[in-house]
Amino acid sequence: MNLVGVDTGGTFTDFIFRDDGEWKIYKAPSTPDNPARAVLGGLEKIAGDGGQKVVHGSTVATNALLERKGAVTALLTNRGFTDVLEIGRQARTELYNLFYRREAPLIPGELRFGVRGRLLADGREIESLDEQEIRQVARAMRSRGVESVAVVFLYSYLNPGPEQRAAEILREEGFAVSPSHEILQEFREFERTSTTAVNAYLVPRMEGYLGRLEKNLGGENLAVMQSNGGRTRSSVARREPVRTVLSGPAGGVVGAYELGKISGYRRLMTLDMGGTSTDVALVDRGLPLTTETIMGGQPLQVPIIDIHTVGAGGGSLARLDEGGALRVGPESAGADPGPICYGRGEIPTVTDANLALGRLVPELFLGGDMKLAADRIWPYLEKLSLEAGLEVEELAEGICSVANASMERALRVISVERGHDPGEFSLFVFGGAGGMHAAFLARSLNIPRVIIPPYPGIFSAIGMLLADVSRDTSRTVLIEAEELKTRAEELFAPLEKVILREMWSEGFSREELGLERSVDMRYRGQSFELSVPYSPDFVDEFHARHRQRYGYYREGRPVEVVNLRVLGWGRPEKPSWPRSEKPQENVPGEAFYASRPVVFGGRIEETRLYRREELLYGNRIPGPALILEYSSTTVVPPGVEAFVDPWHNLVLEVDR
Repeated sequence: MNLVGVDTGGTFTDFIFRDDGEWKIYKAPSTPDNPARAVLGGLEKIAGDGGQKVVHGSTVATNALLERKGAVTALLTNRGFTDVLEIGRQARTELYNLFYRREAPLIPGELRFGVRGRLLADGREIESLDEQEIRQVARAMRSRGVESVAVVFLYSYLNPGPEQRAAEILREEGFAVSPSHEILQEFREFERTSTTAVNAYLVPRMEGYLGRLEKNLGGENLAVMQSNGGRTRSSVARREPVRTVLSGPAGGVVGAYELGKISGYRRLMTLDMGGTSTDVALVDRGLPLTTETIMGGQPLQVPIIDIHTVGAGGGSLARLDEGGALRVGPESAGADPGPICYGRGEIPTVTDANLALGRLVPELFLGGDMKLAADRIWPYLEKLSLEAGLEVEELAEGICSVANASMERALRVISVERGHDPGEFSLFVFGGAGGMHAAFLARSLNIPRVIIPPYPGIFSAIGMLLADVSRDTSRTVLIEAEELKTRAEELFAPLEKVILREMWSEGFSREELGLERSVDMRYRGQSFELSVPYSPDFVDEFHARHRQRYGYYREGRPVEVVNLRVLGWGRPEKPSWPRSEKPQENVPGEAFYASRPVVFGGRIEETRLYRREELLYGNRIPGPALILEYSSTTVVPPGVEAFVDPWHNLVLEVDR
């Protein structure tokens, strides 16, 4: 059985696979109209008819949510609460925009239905469901073309009985159903309703997509990456697609965390620059999880790796705005038509700019499998340079600088704005385009070290194979911290029972599992919480984390525990990461490819080109240099030196 990692991106679909004990990689153009076509075509090419066990990072849920291409979805809730999605919170994301308009809810007013039935805040039922009324509502839904239904009743996280019965009736009527107590057992009606609505919106699309893959692979051979950094079987992803909205980017962060642990880099800022966007995250000795995420204007309250995304990628389009200023992104050429140098595009992109500066080698792109059309870029760049009043090389460096500025702002959001000094971290860079911009970003942010792992262009796919199998669950309790100290075993036990059952279905026994407890805490009277690992001194840890996040703490103030959380994980088969023992000072002669002129800071520098696969542990490469490999190119500017560490990471030492 071959083990395969697959990551679907906006421009390429990436594969890492084991063939006769050796790990190999492959990239194929994505097929946005039907992502399964690129996945199945790539699997057929790399493994033929052999058996395959696939771990997949999917963008289907992400794109369906962002592009509003999900199912026709209805909401069933208590009478009088159908406008929860419309009312939301009073926070405005653009405080000074006089023409601000909130994102429209996923479920329009005519598809939100209120029915009889009510629970008190302690879970006691004071009004029963009318089952006949629900069947009448189901007929109204069917007449309006509804495919999927979100069922969200007040306080169902305390008493799921009425919600369960309503869901049973709707399933009998032929709808896909997402009951909130199965998706999120937490309070806050708006966030719980929004999260459940997103899940219902995505279920039919993920059912169709994963169903096509399962038909070819078999359901038992397909696992899907979750947004929390763990993988799960495809049947869970089909039922709870809201947990996969950052499936692909999560794989890269997990890979960085795992490889960082192995190679001694525990404090990382990750940067994943692909064809359409750049994703950044801060890894400080652990995966950065959050339960406060907004995707496509929709709040999500499930655990997700805290990733910040900007529209700056290799395919980001360059243009002049109304005032004549150069803009780059967020629009992207994507896979079709792609950058100009791919043969079909007609608008300059970041990739075209790097090629114009000499930072890409046309004949070696994707190892020579895809030769770039270098001559094609010049008429389009010259046209834009005339409009901008710049030389072509100035324009190309300007395009790269504007893209760098977008990525620098994103890195500051996850570091400086949260009280971290970038100079205390290493910049862990991957994605097909990341290596061309990494050193410039590190220099701007005063970061001393850049780490570029092996196979950076398909590193998210590698991360999926390095991920644990995991499941998480939560429950709102709203008790004093002192009470939890005496009732912890009683309150955590039901959650752990759920996790043990789920992980047993994944193939793990109790002895093979790890369980992690955590709690969401706040000072009494606060509106929002901080998540803290549960331990004997969890209250002290809360004070410390509150001080780090907000700059103060109140040691004598009463502390509440709002939610309990349990994460279960099991370790499947994973790729091993080889370590070299003996450093080699001399760069092998076969590693040198050629020399050619490259533009740096308006100057043409004669630059040496090296094949990365021929470099050895201990080799040092002073800049200016280009280090070439199948999935990426690394630019080593003047004043920067690269060396190969024992795990074959390429480490750039940046002068500050």
